[in-house]
Amino acid sequence: MSVYKIIGGEHLHGSVKISGAKNAALKIIAASIMADSPSTIHDVPRILDIIKLEEIIEQAGAKINVDGNTVVIDPSSINTTKLDHDLVKQLRGSIVLAGPMLSRFHQVEFAQPGGCLIGARPIDTHLHLFSQFGIKLVEGGDSYTLKGKPVSGDITLNELSVTATENAIMASVLSPGTTTIYAGACEPEIENLIDFLNNMGAKIKTYFGHKIEIEGVEKLHGTEHRIIPDRIEAGTYILAALATNSEIEVTNINPEHLKHVLNRIKNSGADISVSANSLSTKKHSGLKSVDIDTRTYPGFPTDLQSQYAVFSATTTGSTRIFETIFESRFGYIEEIKKMGADISVESPHIVYVHGPVTLQGTEIDALDIRGGAALVMAGLIANGTTTINGAELIKRGYEDMAGKLQKLGANIEEID
Repeated sequence: MSVYKIIGGEHLHGSVKISGAKNAALKIIAASIMADSPSTIHDVPRILDIIKLEEIIEQAGAKINVDGNTVVIDPSSINTTKLDHDLVKQLRGSIVLAGPMLSRFHQVEFAQPGGCLIGARPIDTHLHLFSQFGIKLVEGGDSYTLKGKPVSGDITLNELSVTATENAIMASVLSPGTTTIYAGACEPEIENLIDFLNNMGAKIKTYFGHKIEIEGVEKLHGTEHRIIPDRIEAGTYILAALATNSEIEVTNINPEHLKHVLNRIKNSGADISVSANSLSTKKHSGLKSVDIDTRTYPGFPTDLQSQYAVFSATTTGSTRIFETIFESRFGYIEEIKKMGADISVESPHIVYVHGPVTLQGTEIDALDIRGGAALVMAGLIANGTTTINGAELIKRGYEDMAGKLQKLGANIEEID
């Protein structure tokens, strides 16, 4: 188990470069297995979830070469449709391999995916999706086998699920005819996946109103692609800078992807200077509370909800946080309350953060990726020493967080 030890109270300074988006890289790596030749993918973050997905694909027979943040994937030697059960159980995101495997091999066997405990997040949405493609499901214990060649047609998702939308796209790209997906999500990471697939030879168009149209092609070829910047990592560092009243520069970002987040933050009184692909935070004399509701893109992302709660503990007033995406994403609250945070829970979806308060360092536990990042923020603003157990969860979604914070002047140490 990894541990972060933080001595708080330091102002951050300097520049931090944002890594490639985890939620784009996972899906693009998965999509690469549909090609008949190697793909080269740049700006892939070296985080535990990516490494685990690469291991699953390698276990299936693919050849993968990693050089820094560039990954070359040759899927031509994949020789099984059974995904390693032990590895799949460690990565909830492994469900994104189902669409590509069905598209290329018309069959896939996998275990119940694992991952962060932030709500039920059942795979029923995916199973319902695949049934619309004519795929047959065989259940056996804790495993699932999906069989059949995806049949084109009209697909309606029963929720605005990002991963289900991506699975639907990937399942349909090699199916003869036209597939139209209704009620699909429209996150920037999905657009990045579509760009990758179109560069491979797919024919995908997006329309206003959550509609995606795919004309099936006979084959896909390898290509070269760059992952977009991680808007969640960017938001985390921006909120950390404001919570510690620091002046930093955040580079390699797409401000358009952060538009709603930046609007909410600026409403608090924060002074943020934005350029084409970077931004700078300024010191302030105090910020006011601003309520948020989490929404699908382009709304406020659920993956920044916990970090925003810690930021809100430094603002004046009571901040209402309404979590509309997941039903159990407030696990981190009990941990930061141990540090002195004043938070009242109204329901499984609504909390109020009262500030400003002075946090005191103590020993706390990371329970998931984003909640863990929020605890790091809490440690940065707290008096004394904060020890965060379970830092390996944070490393699933953040590339070298401790190293990046050290370069910004934070007193943080990683202990394995």
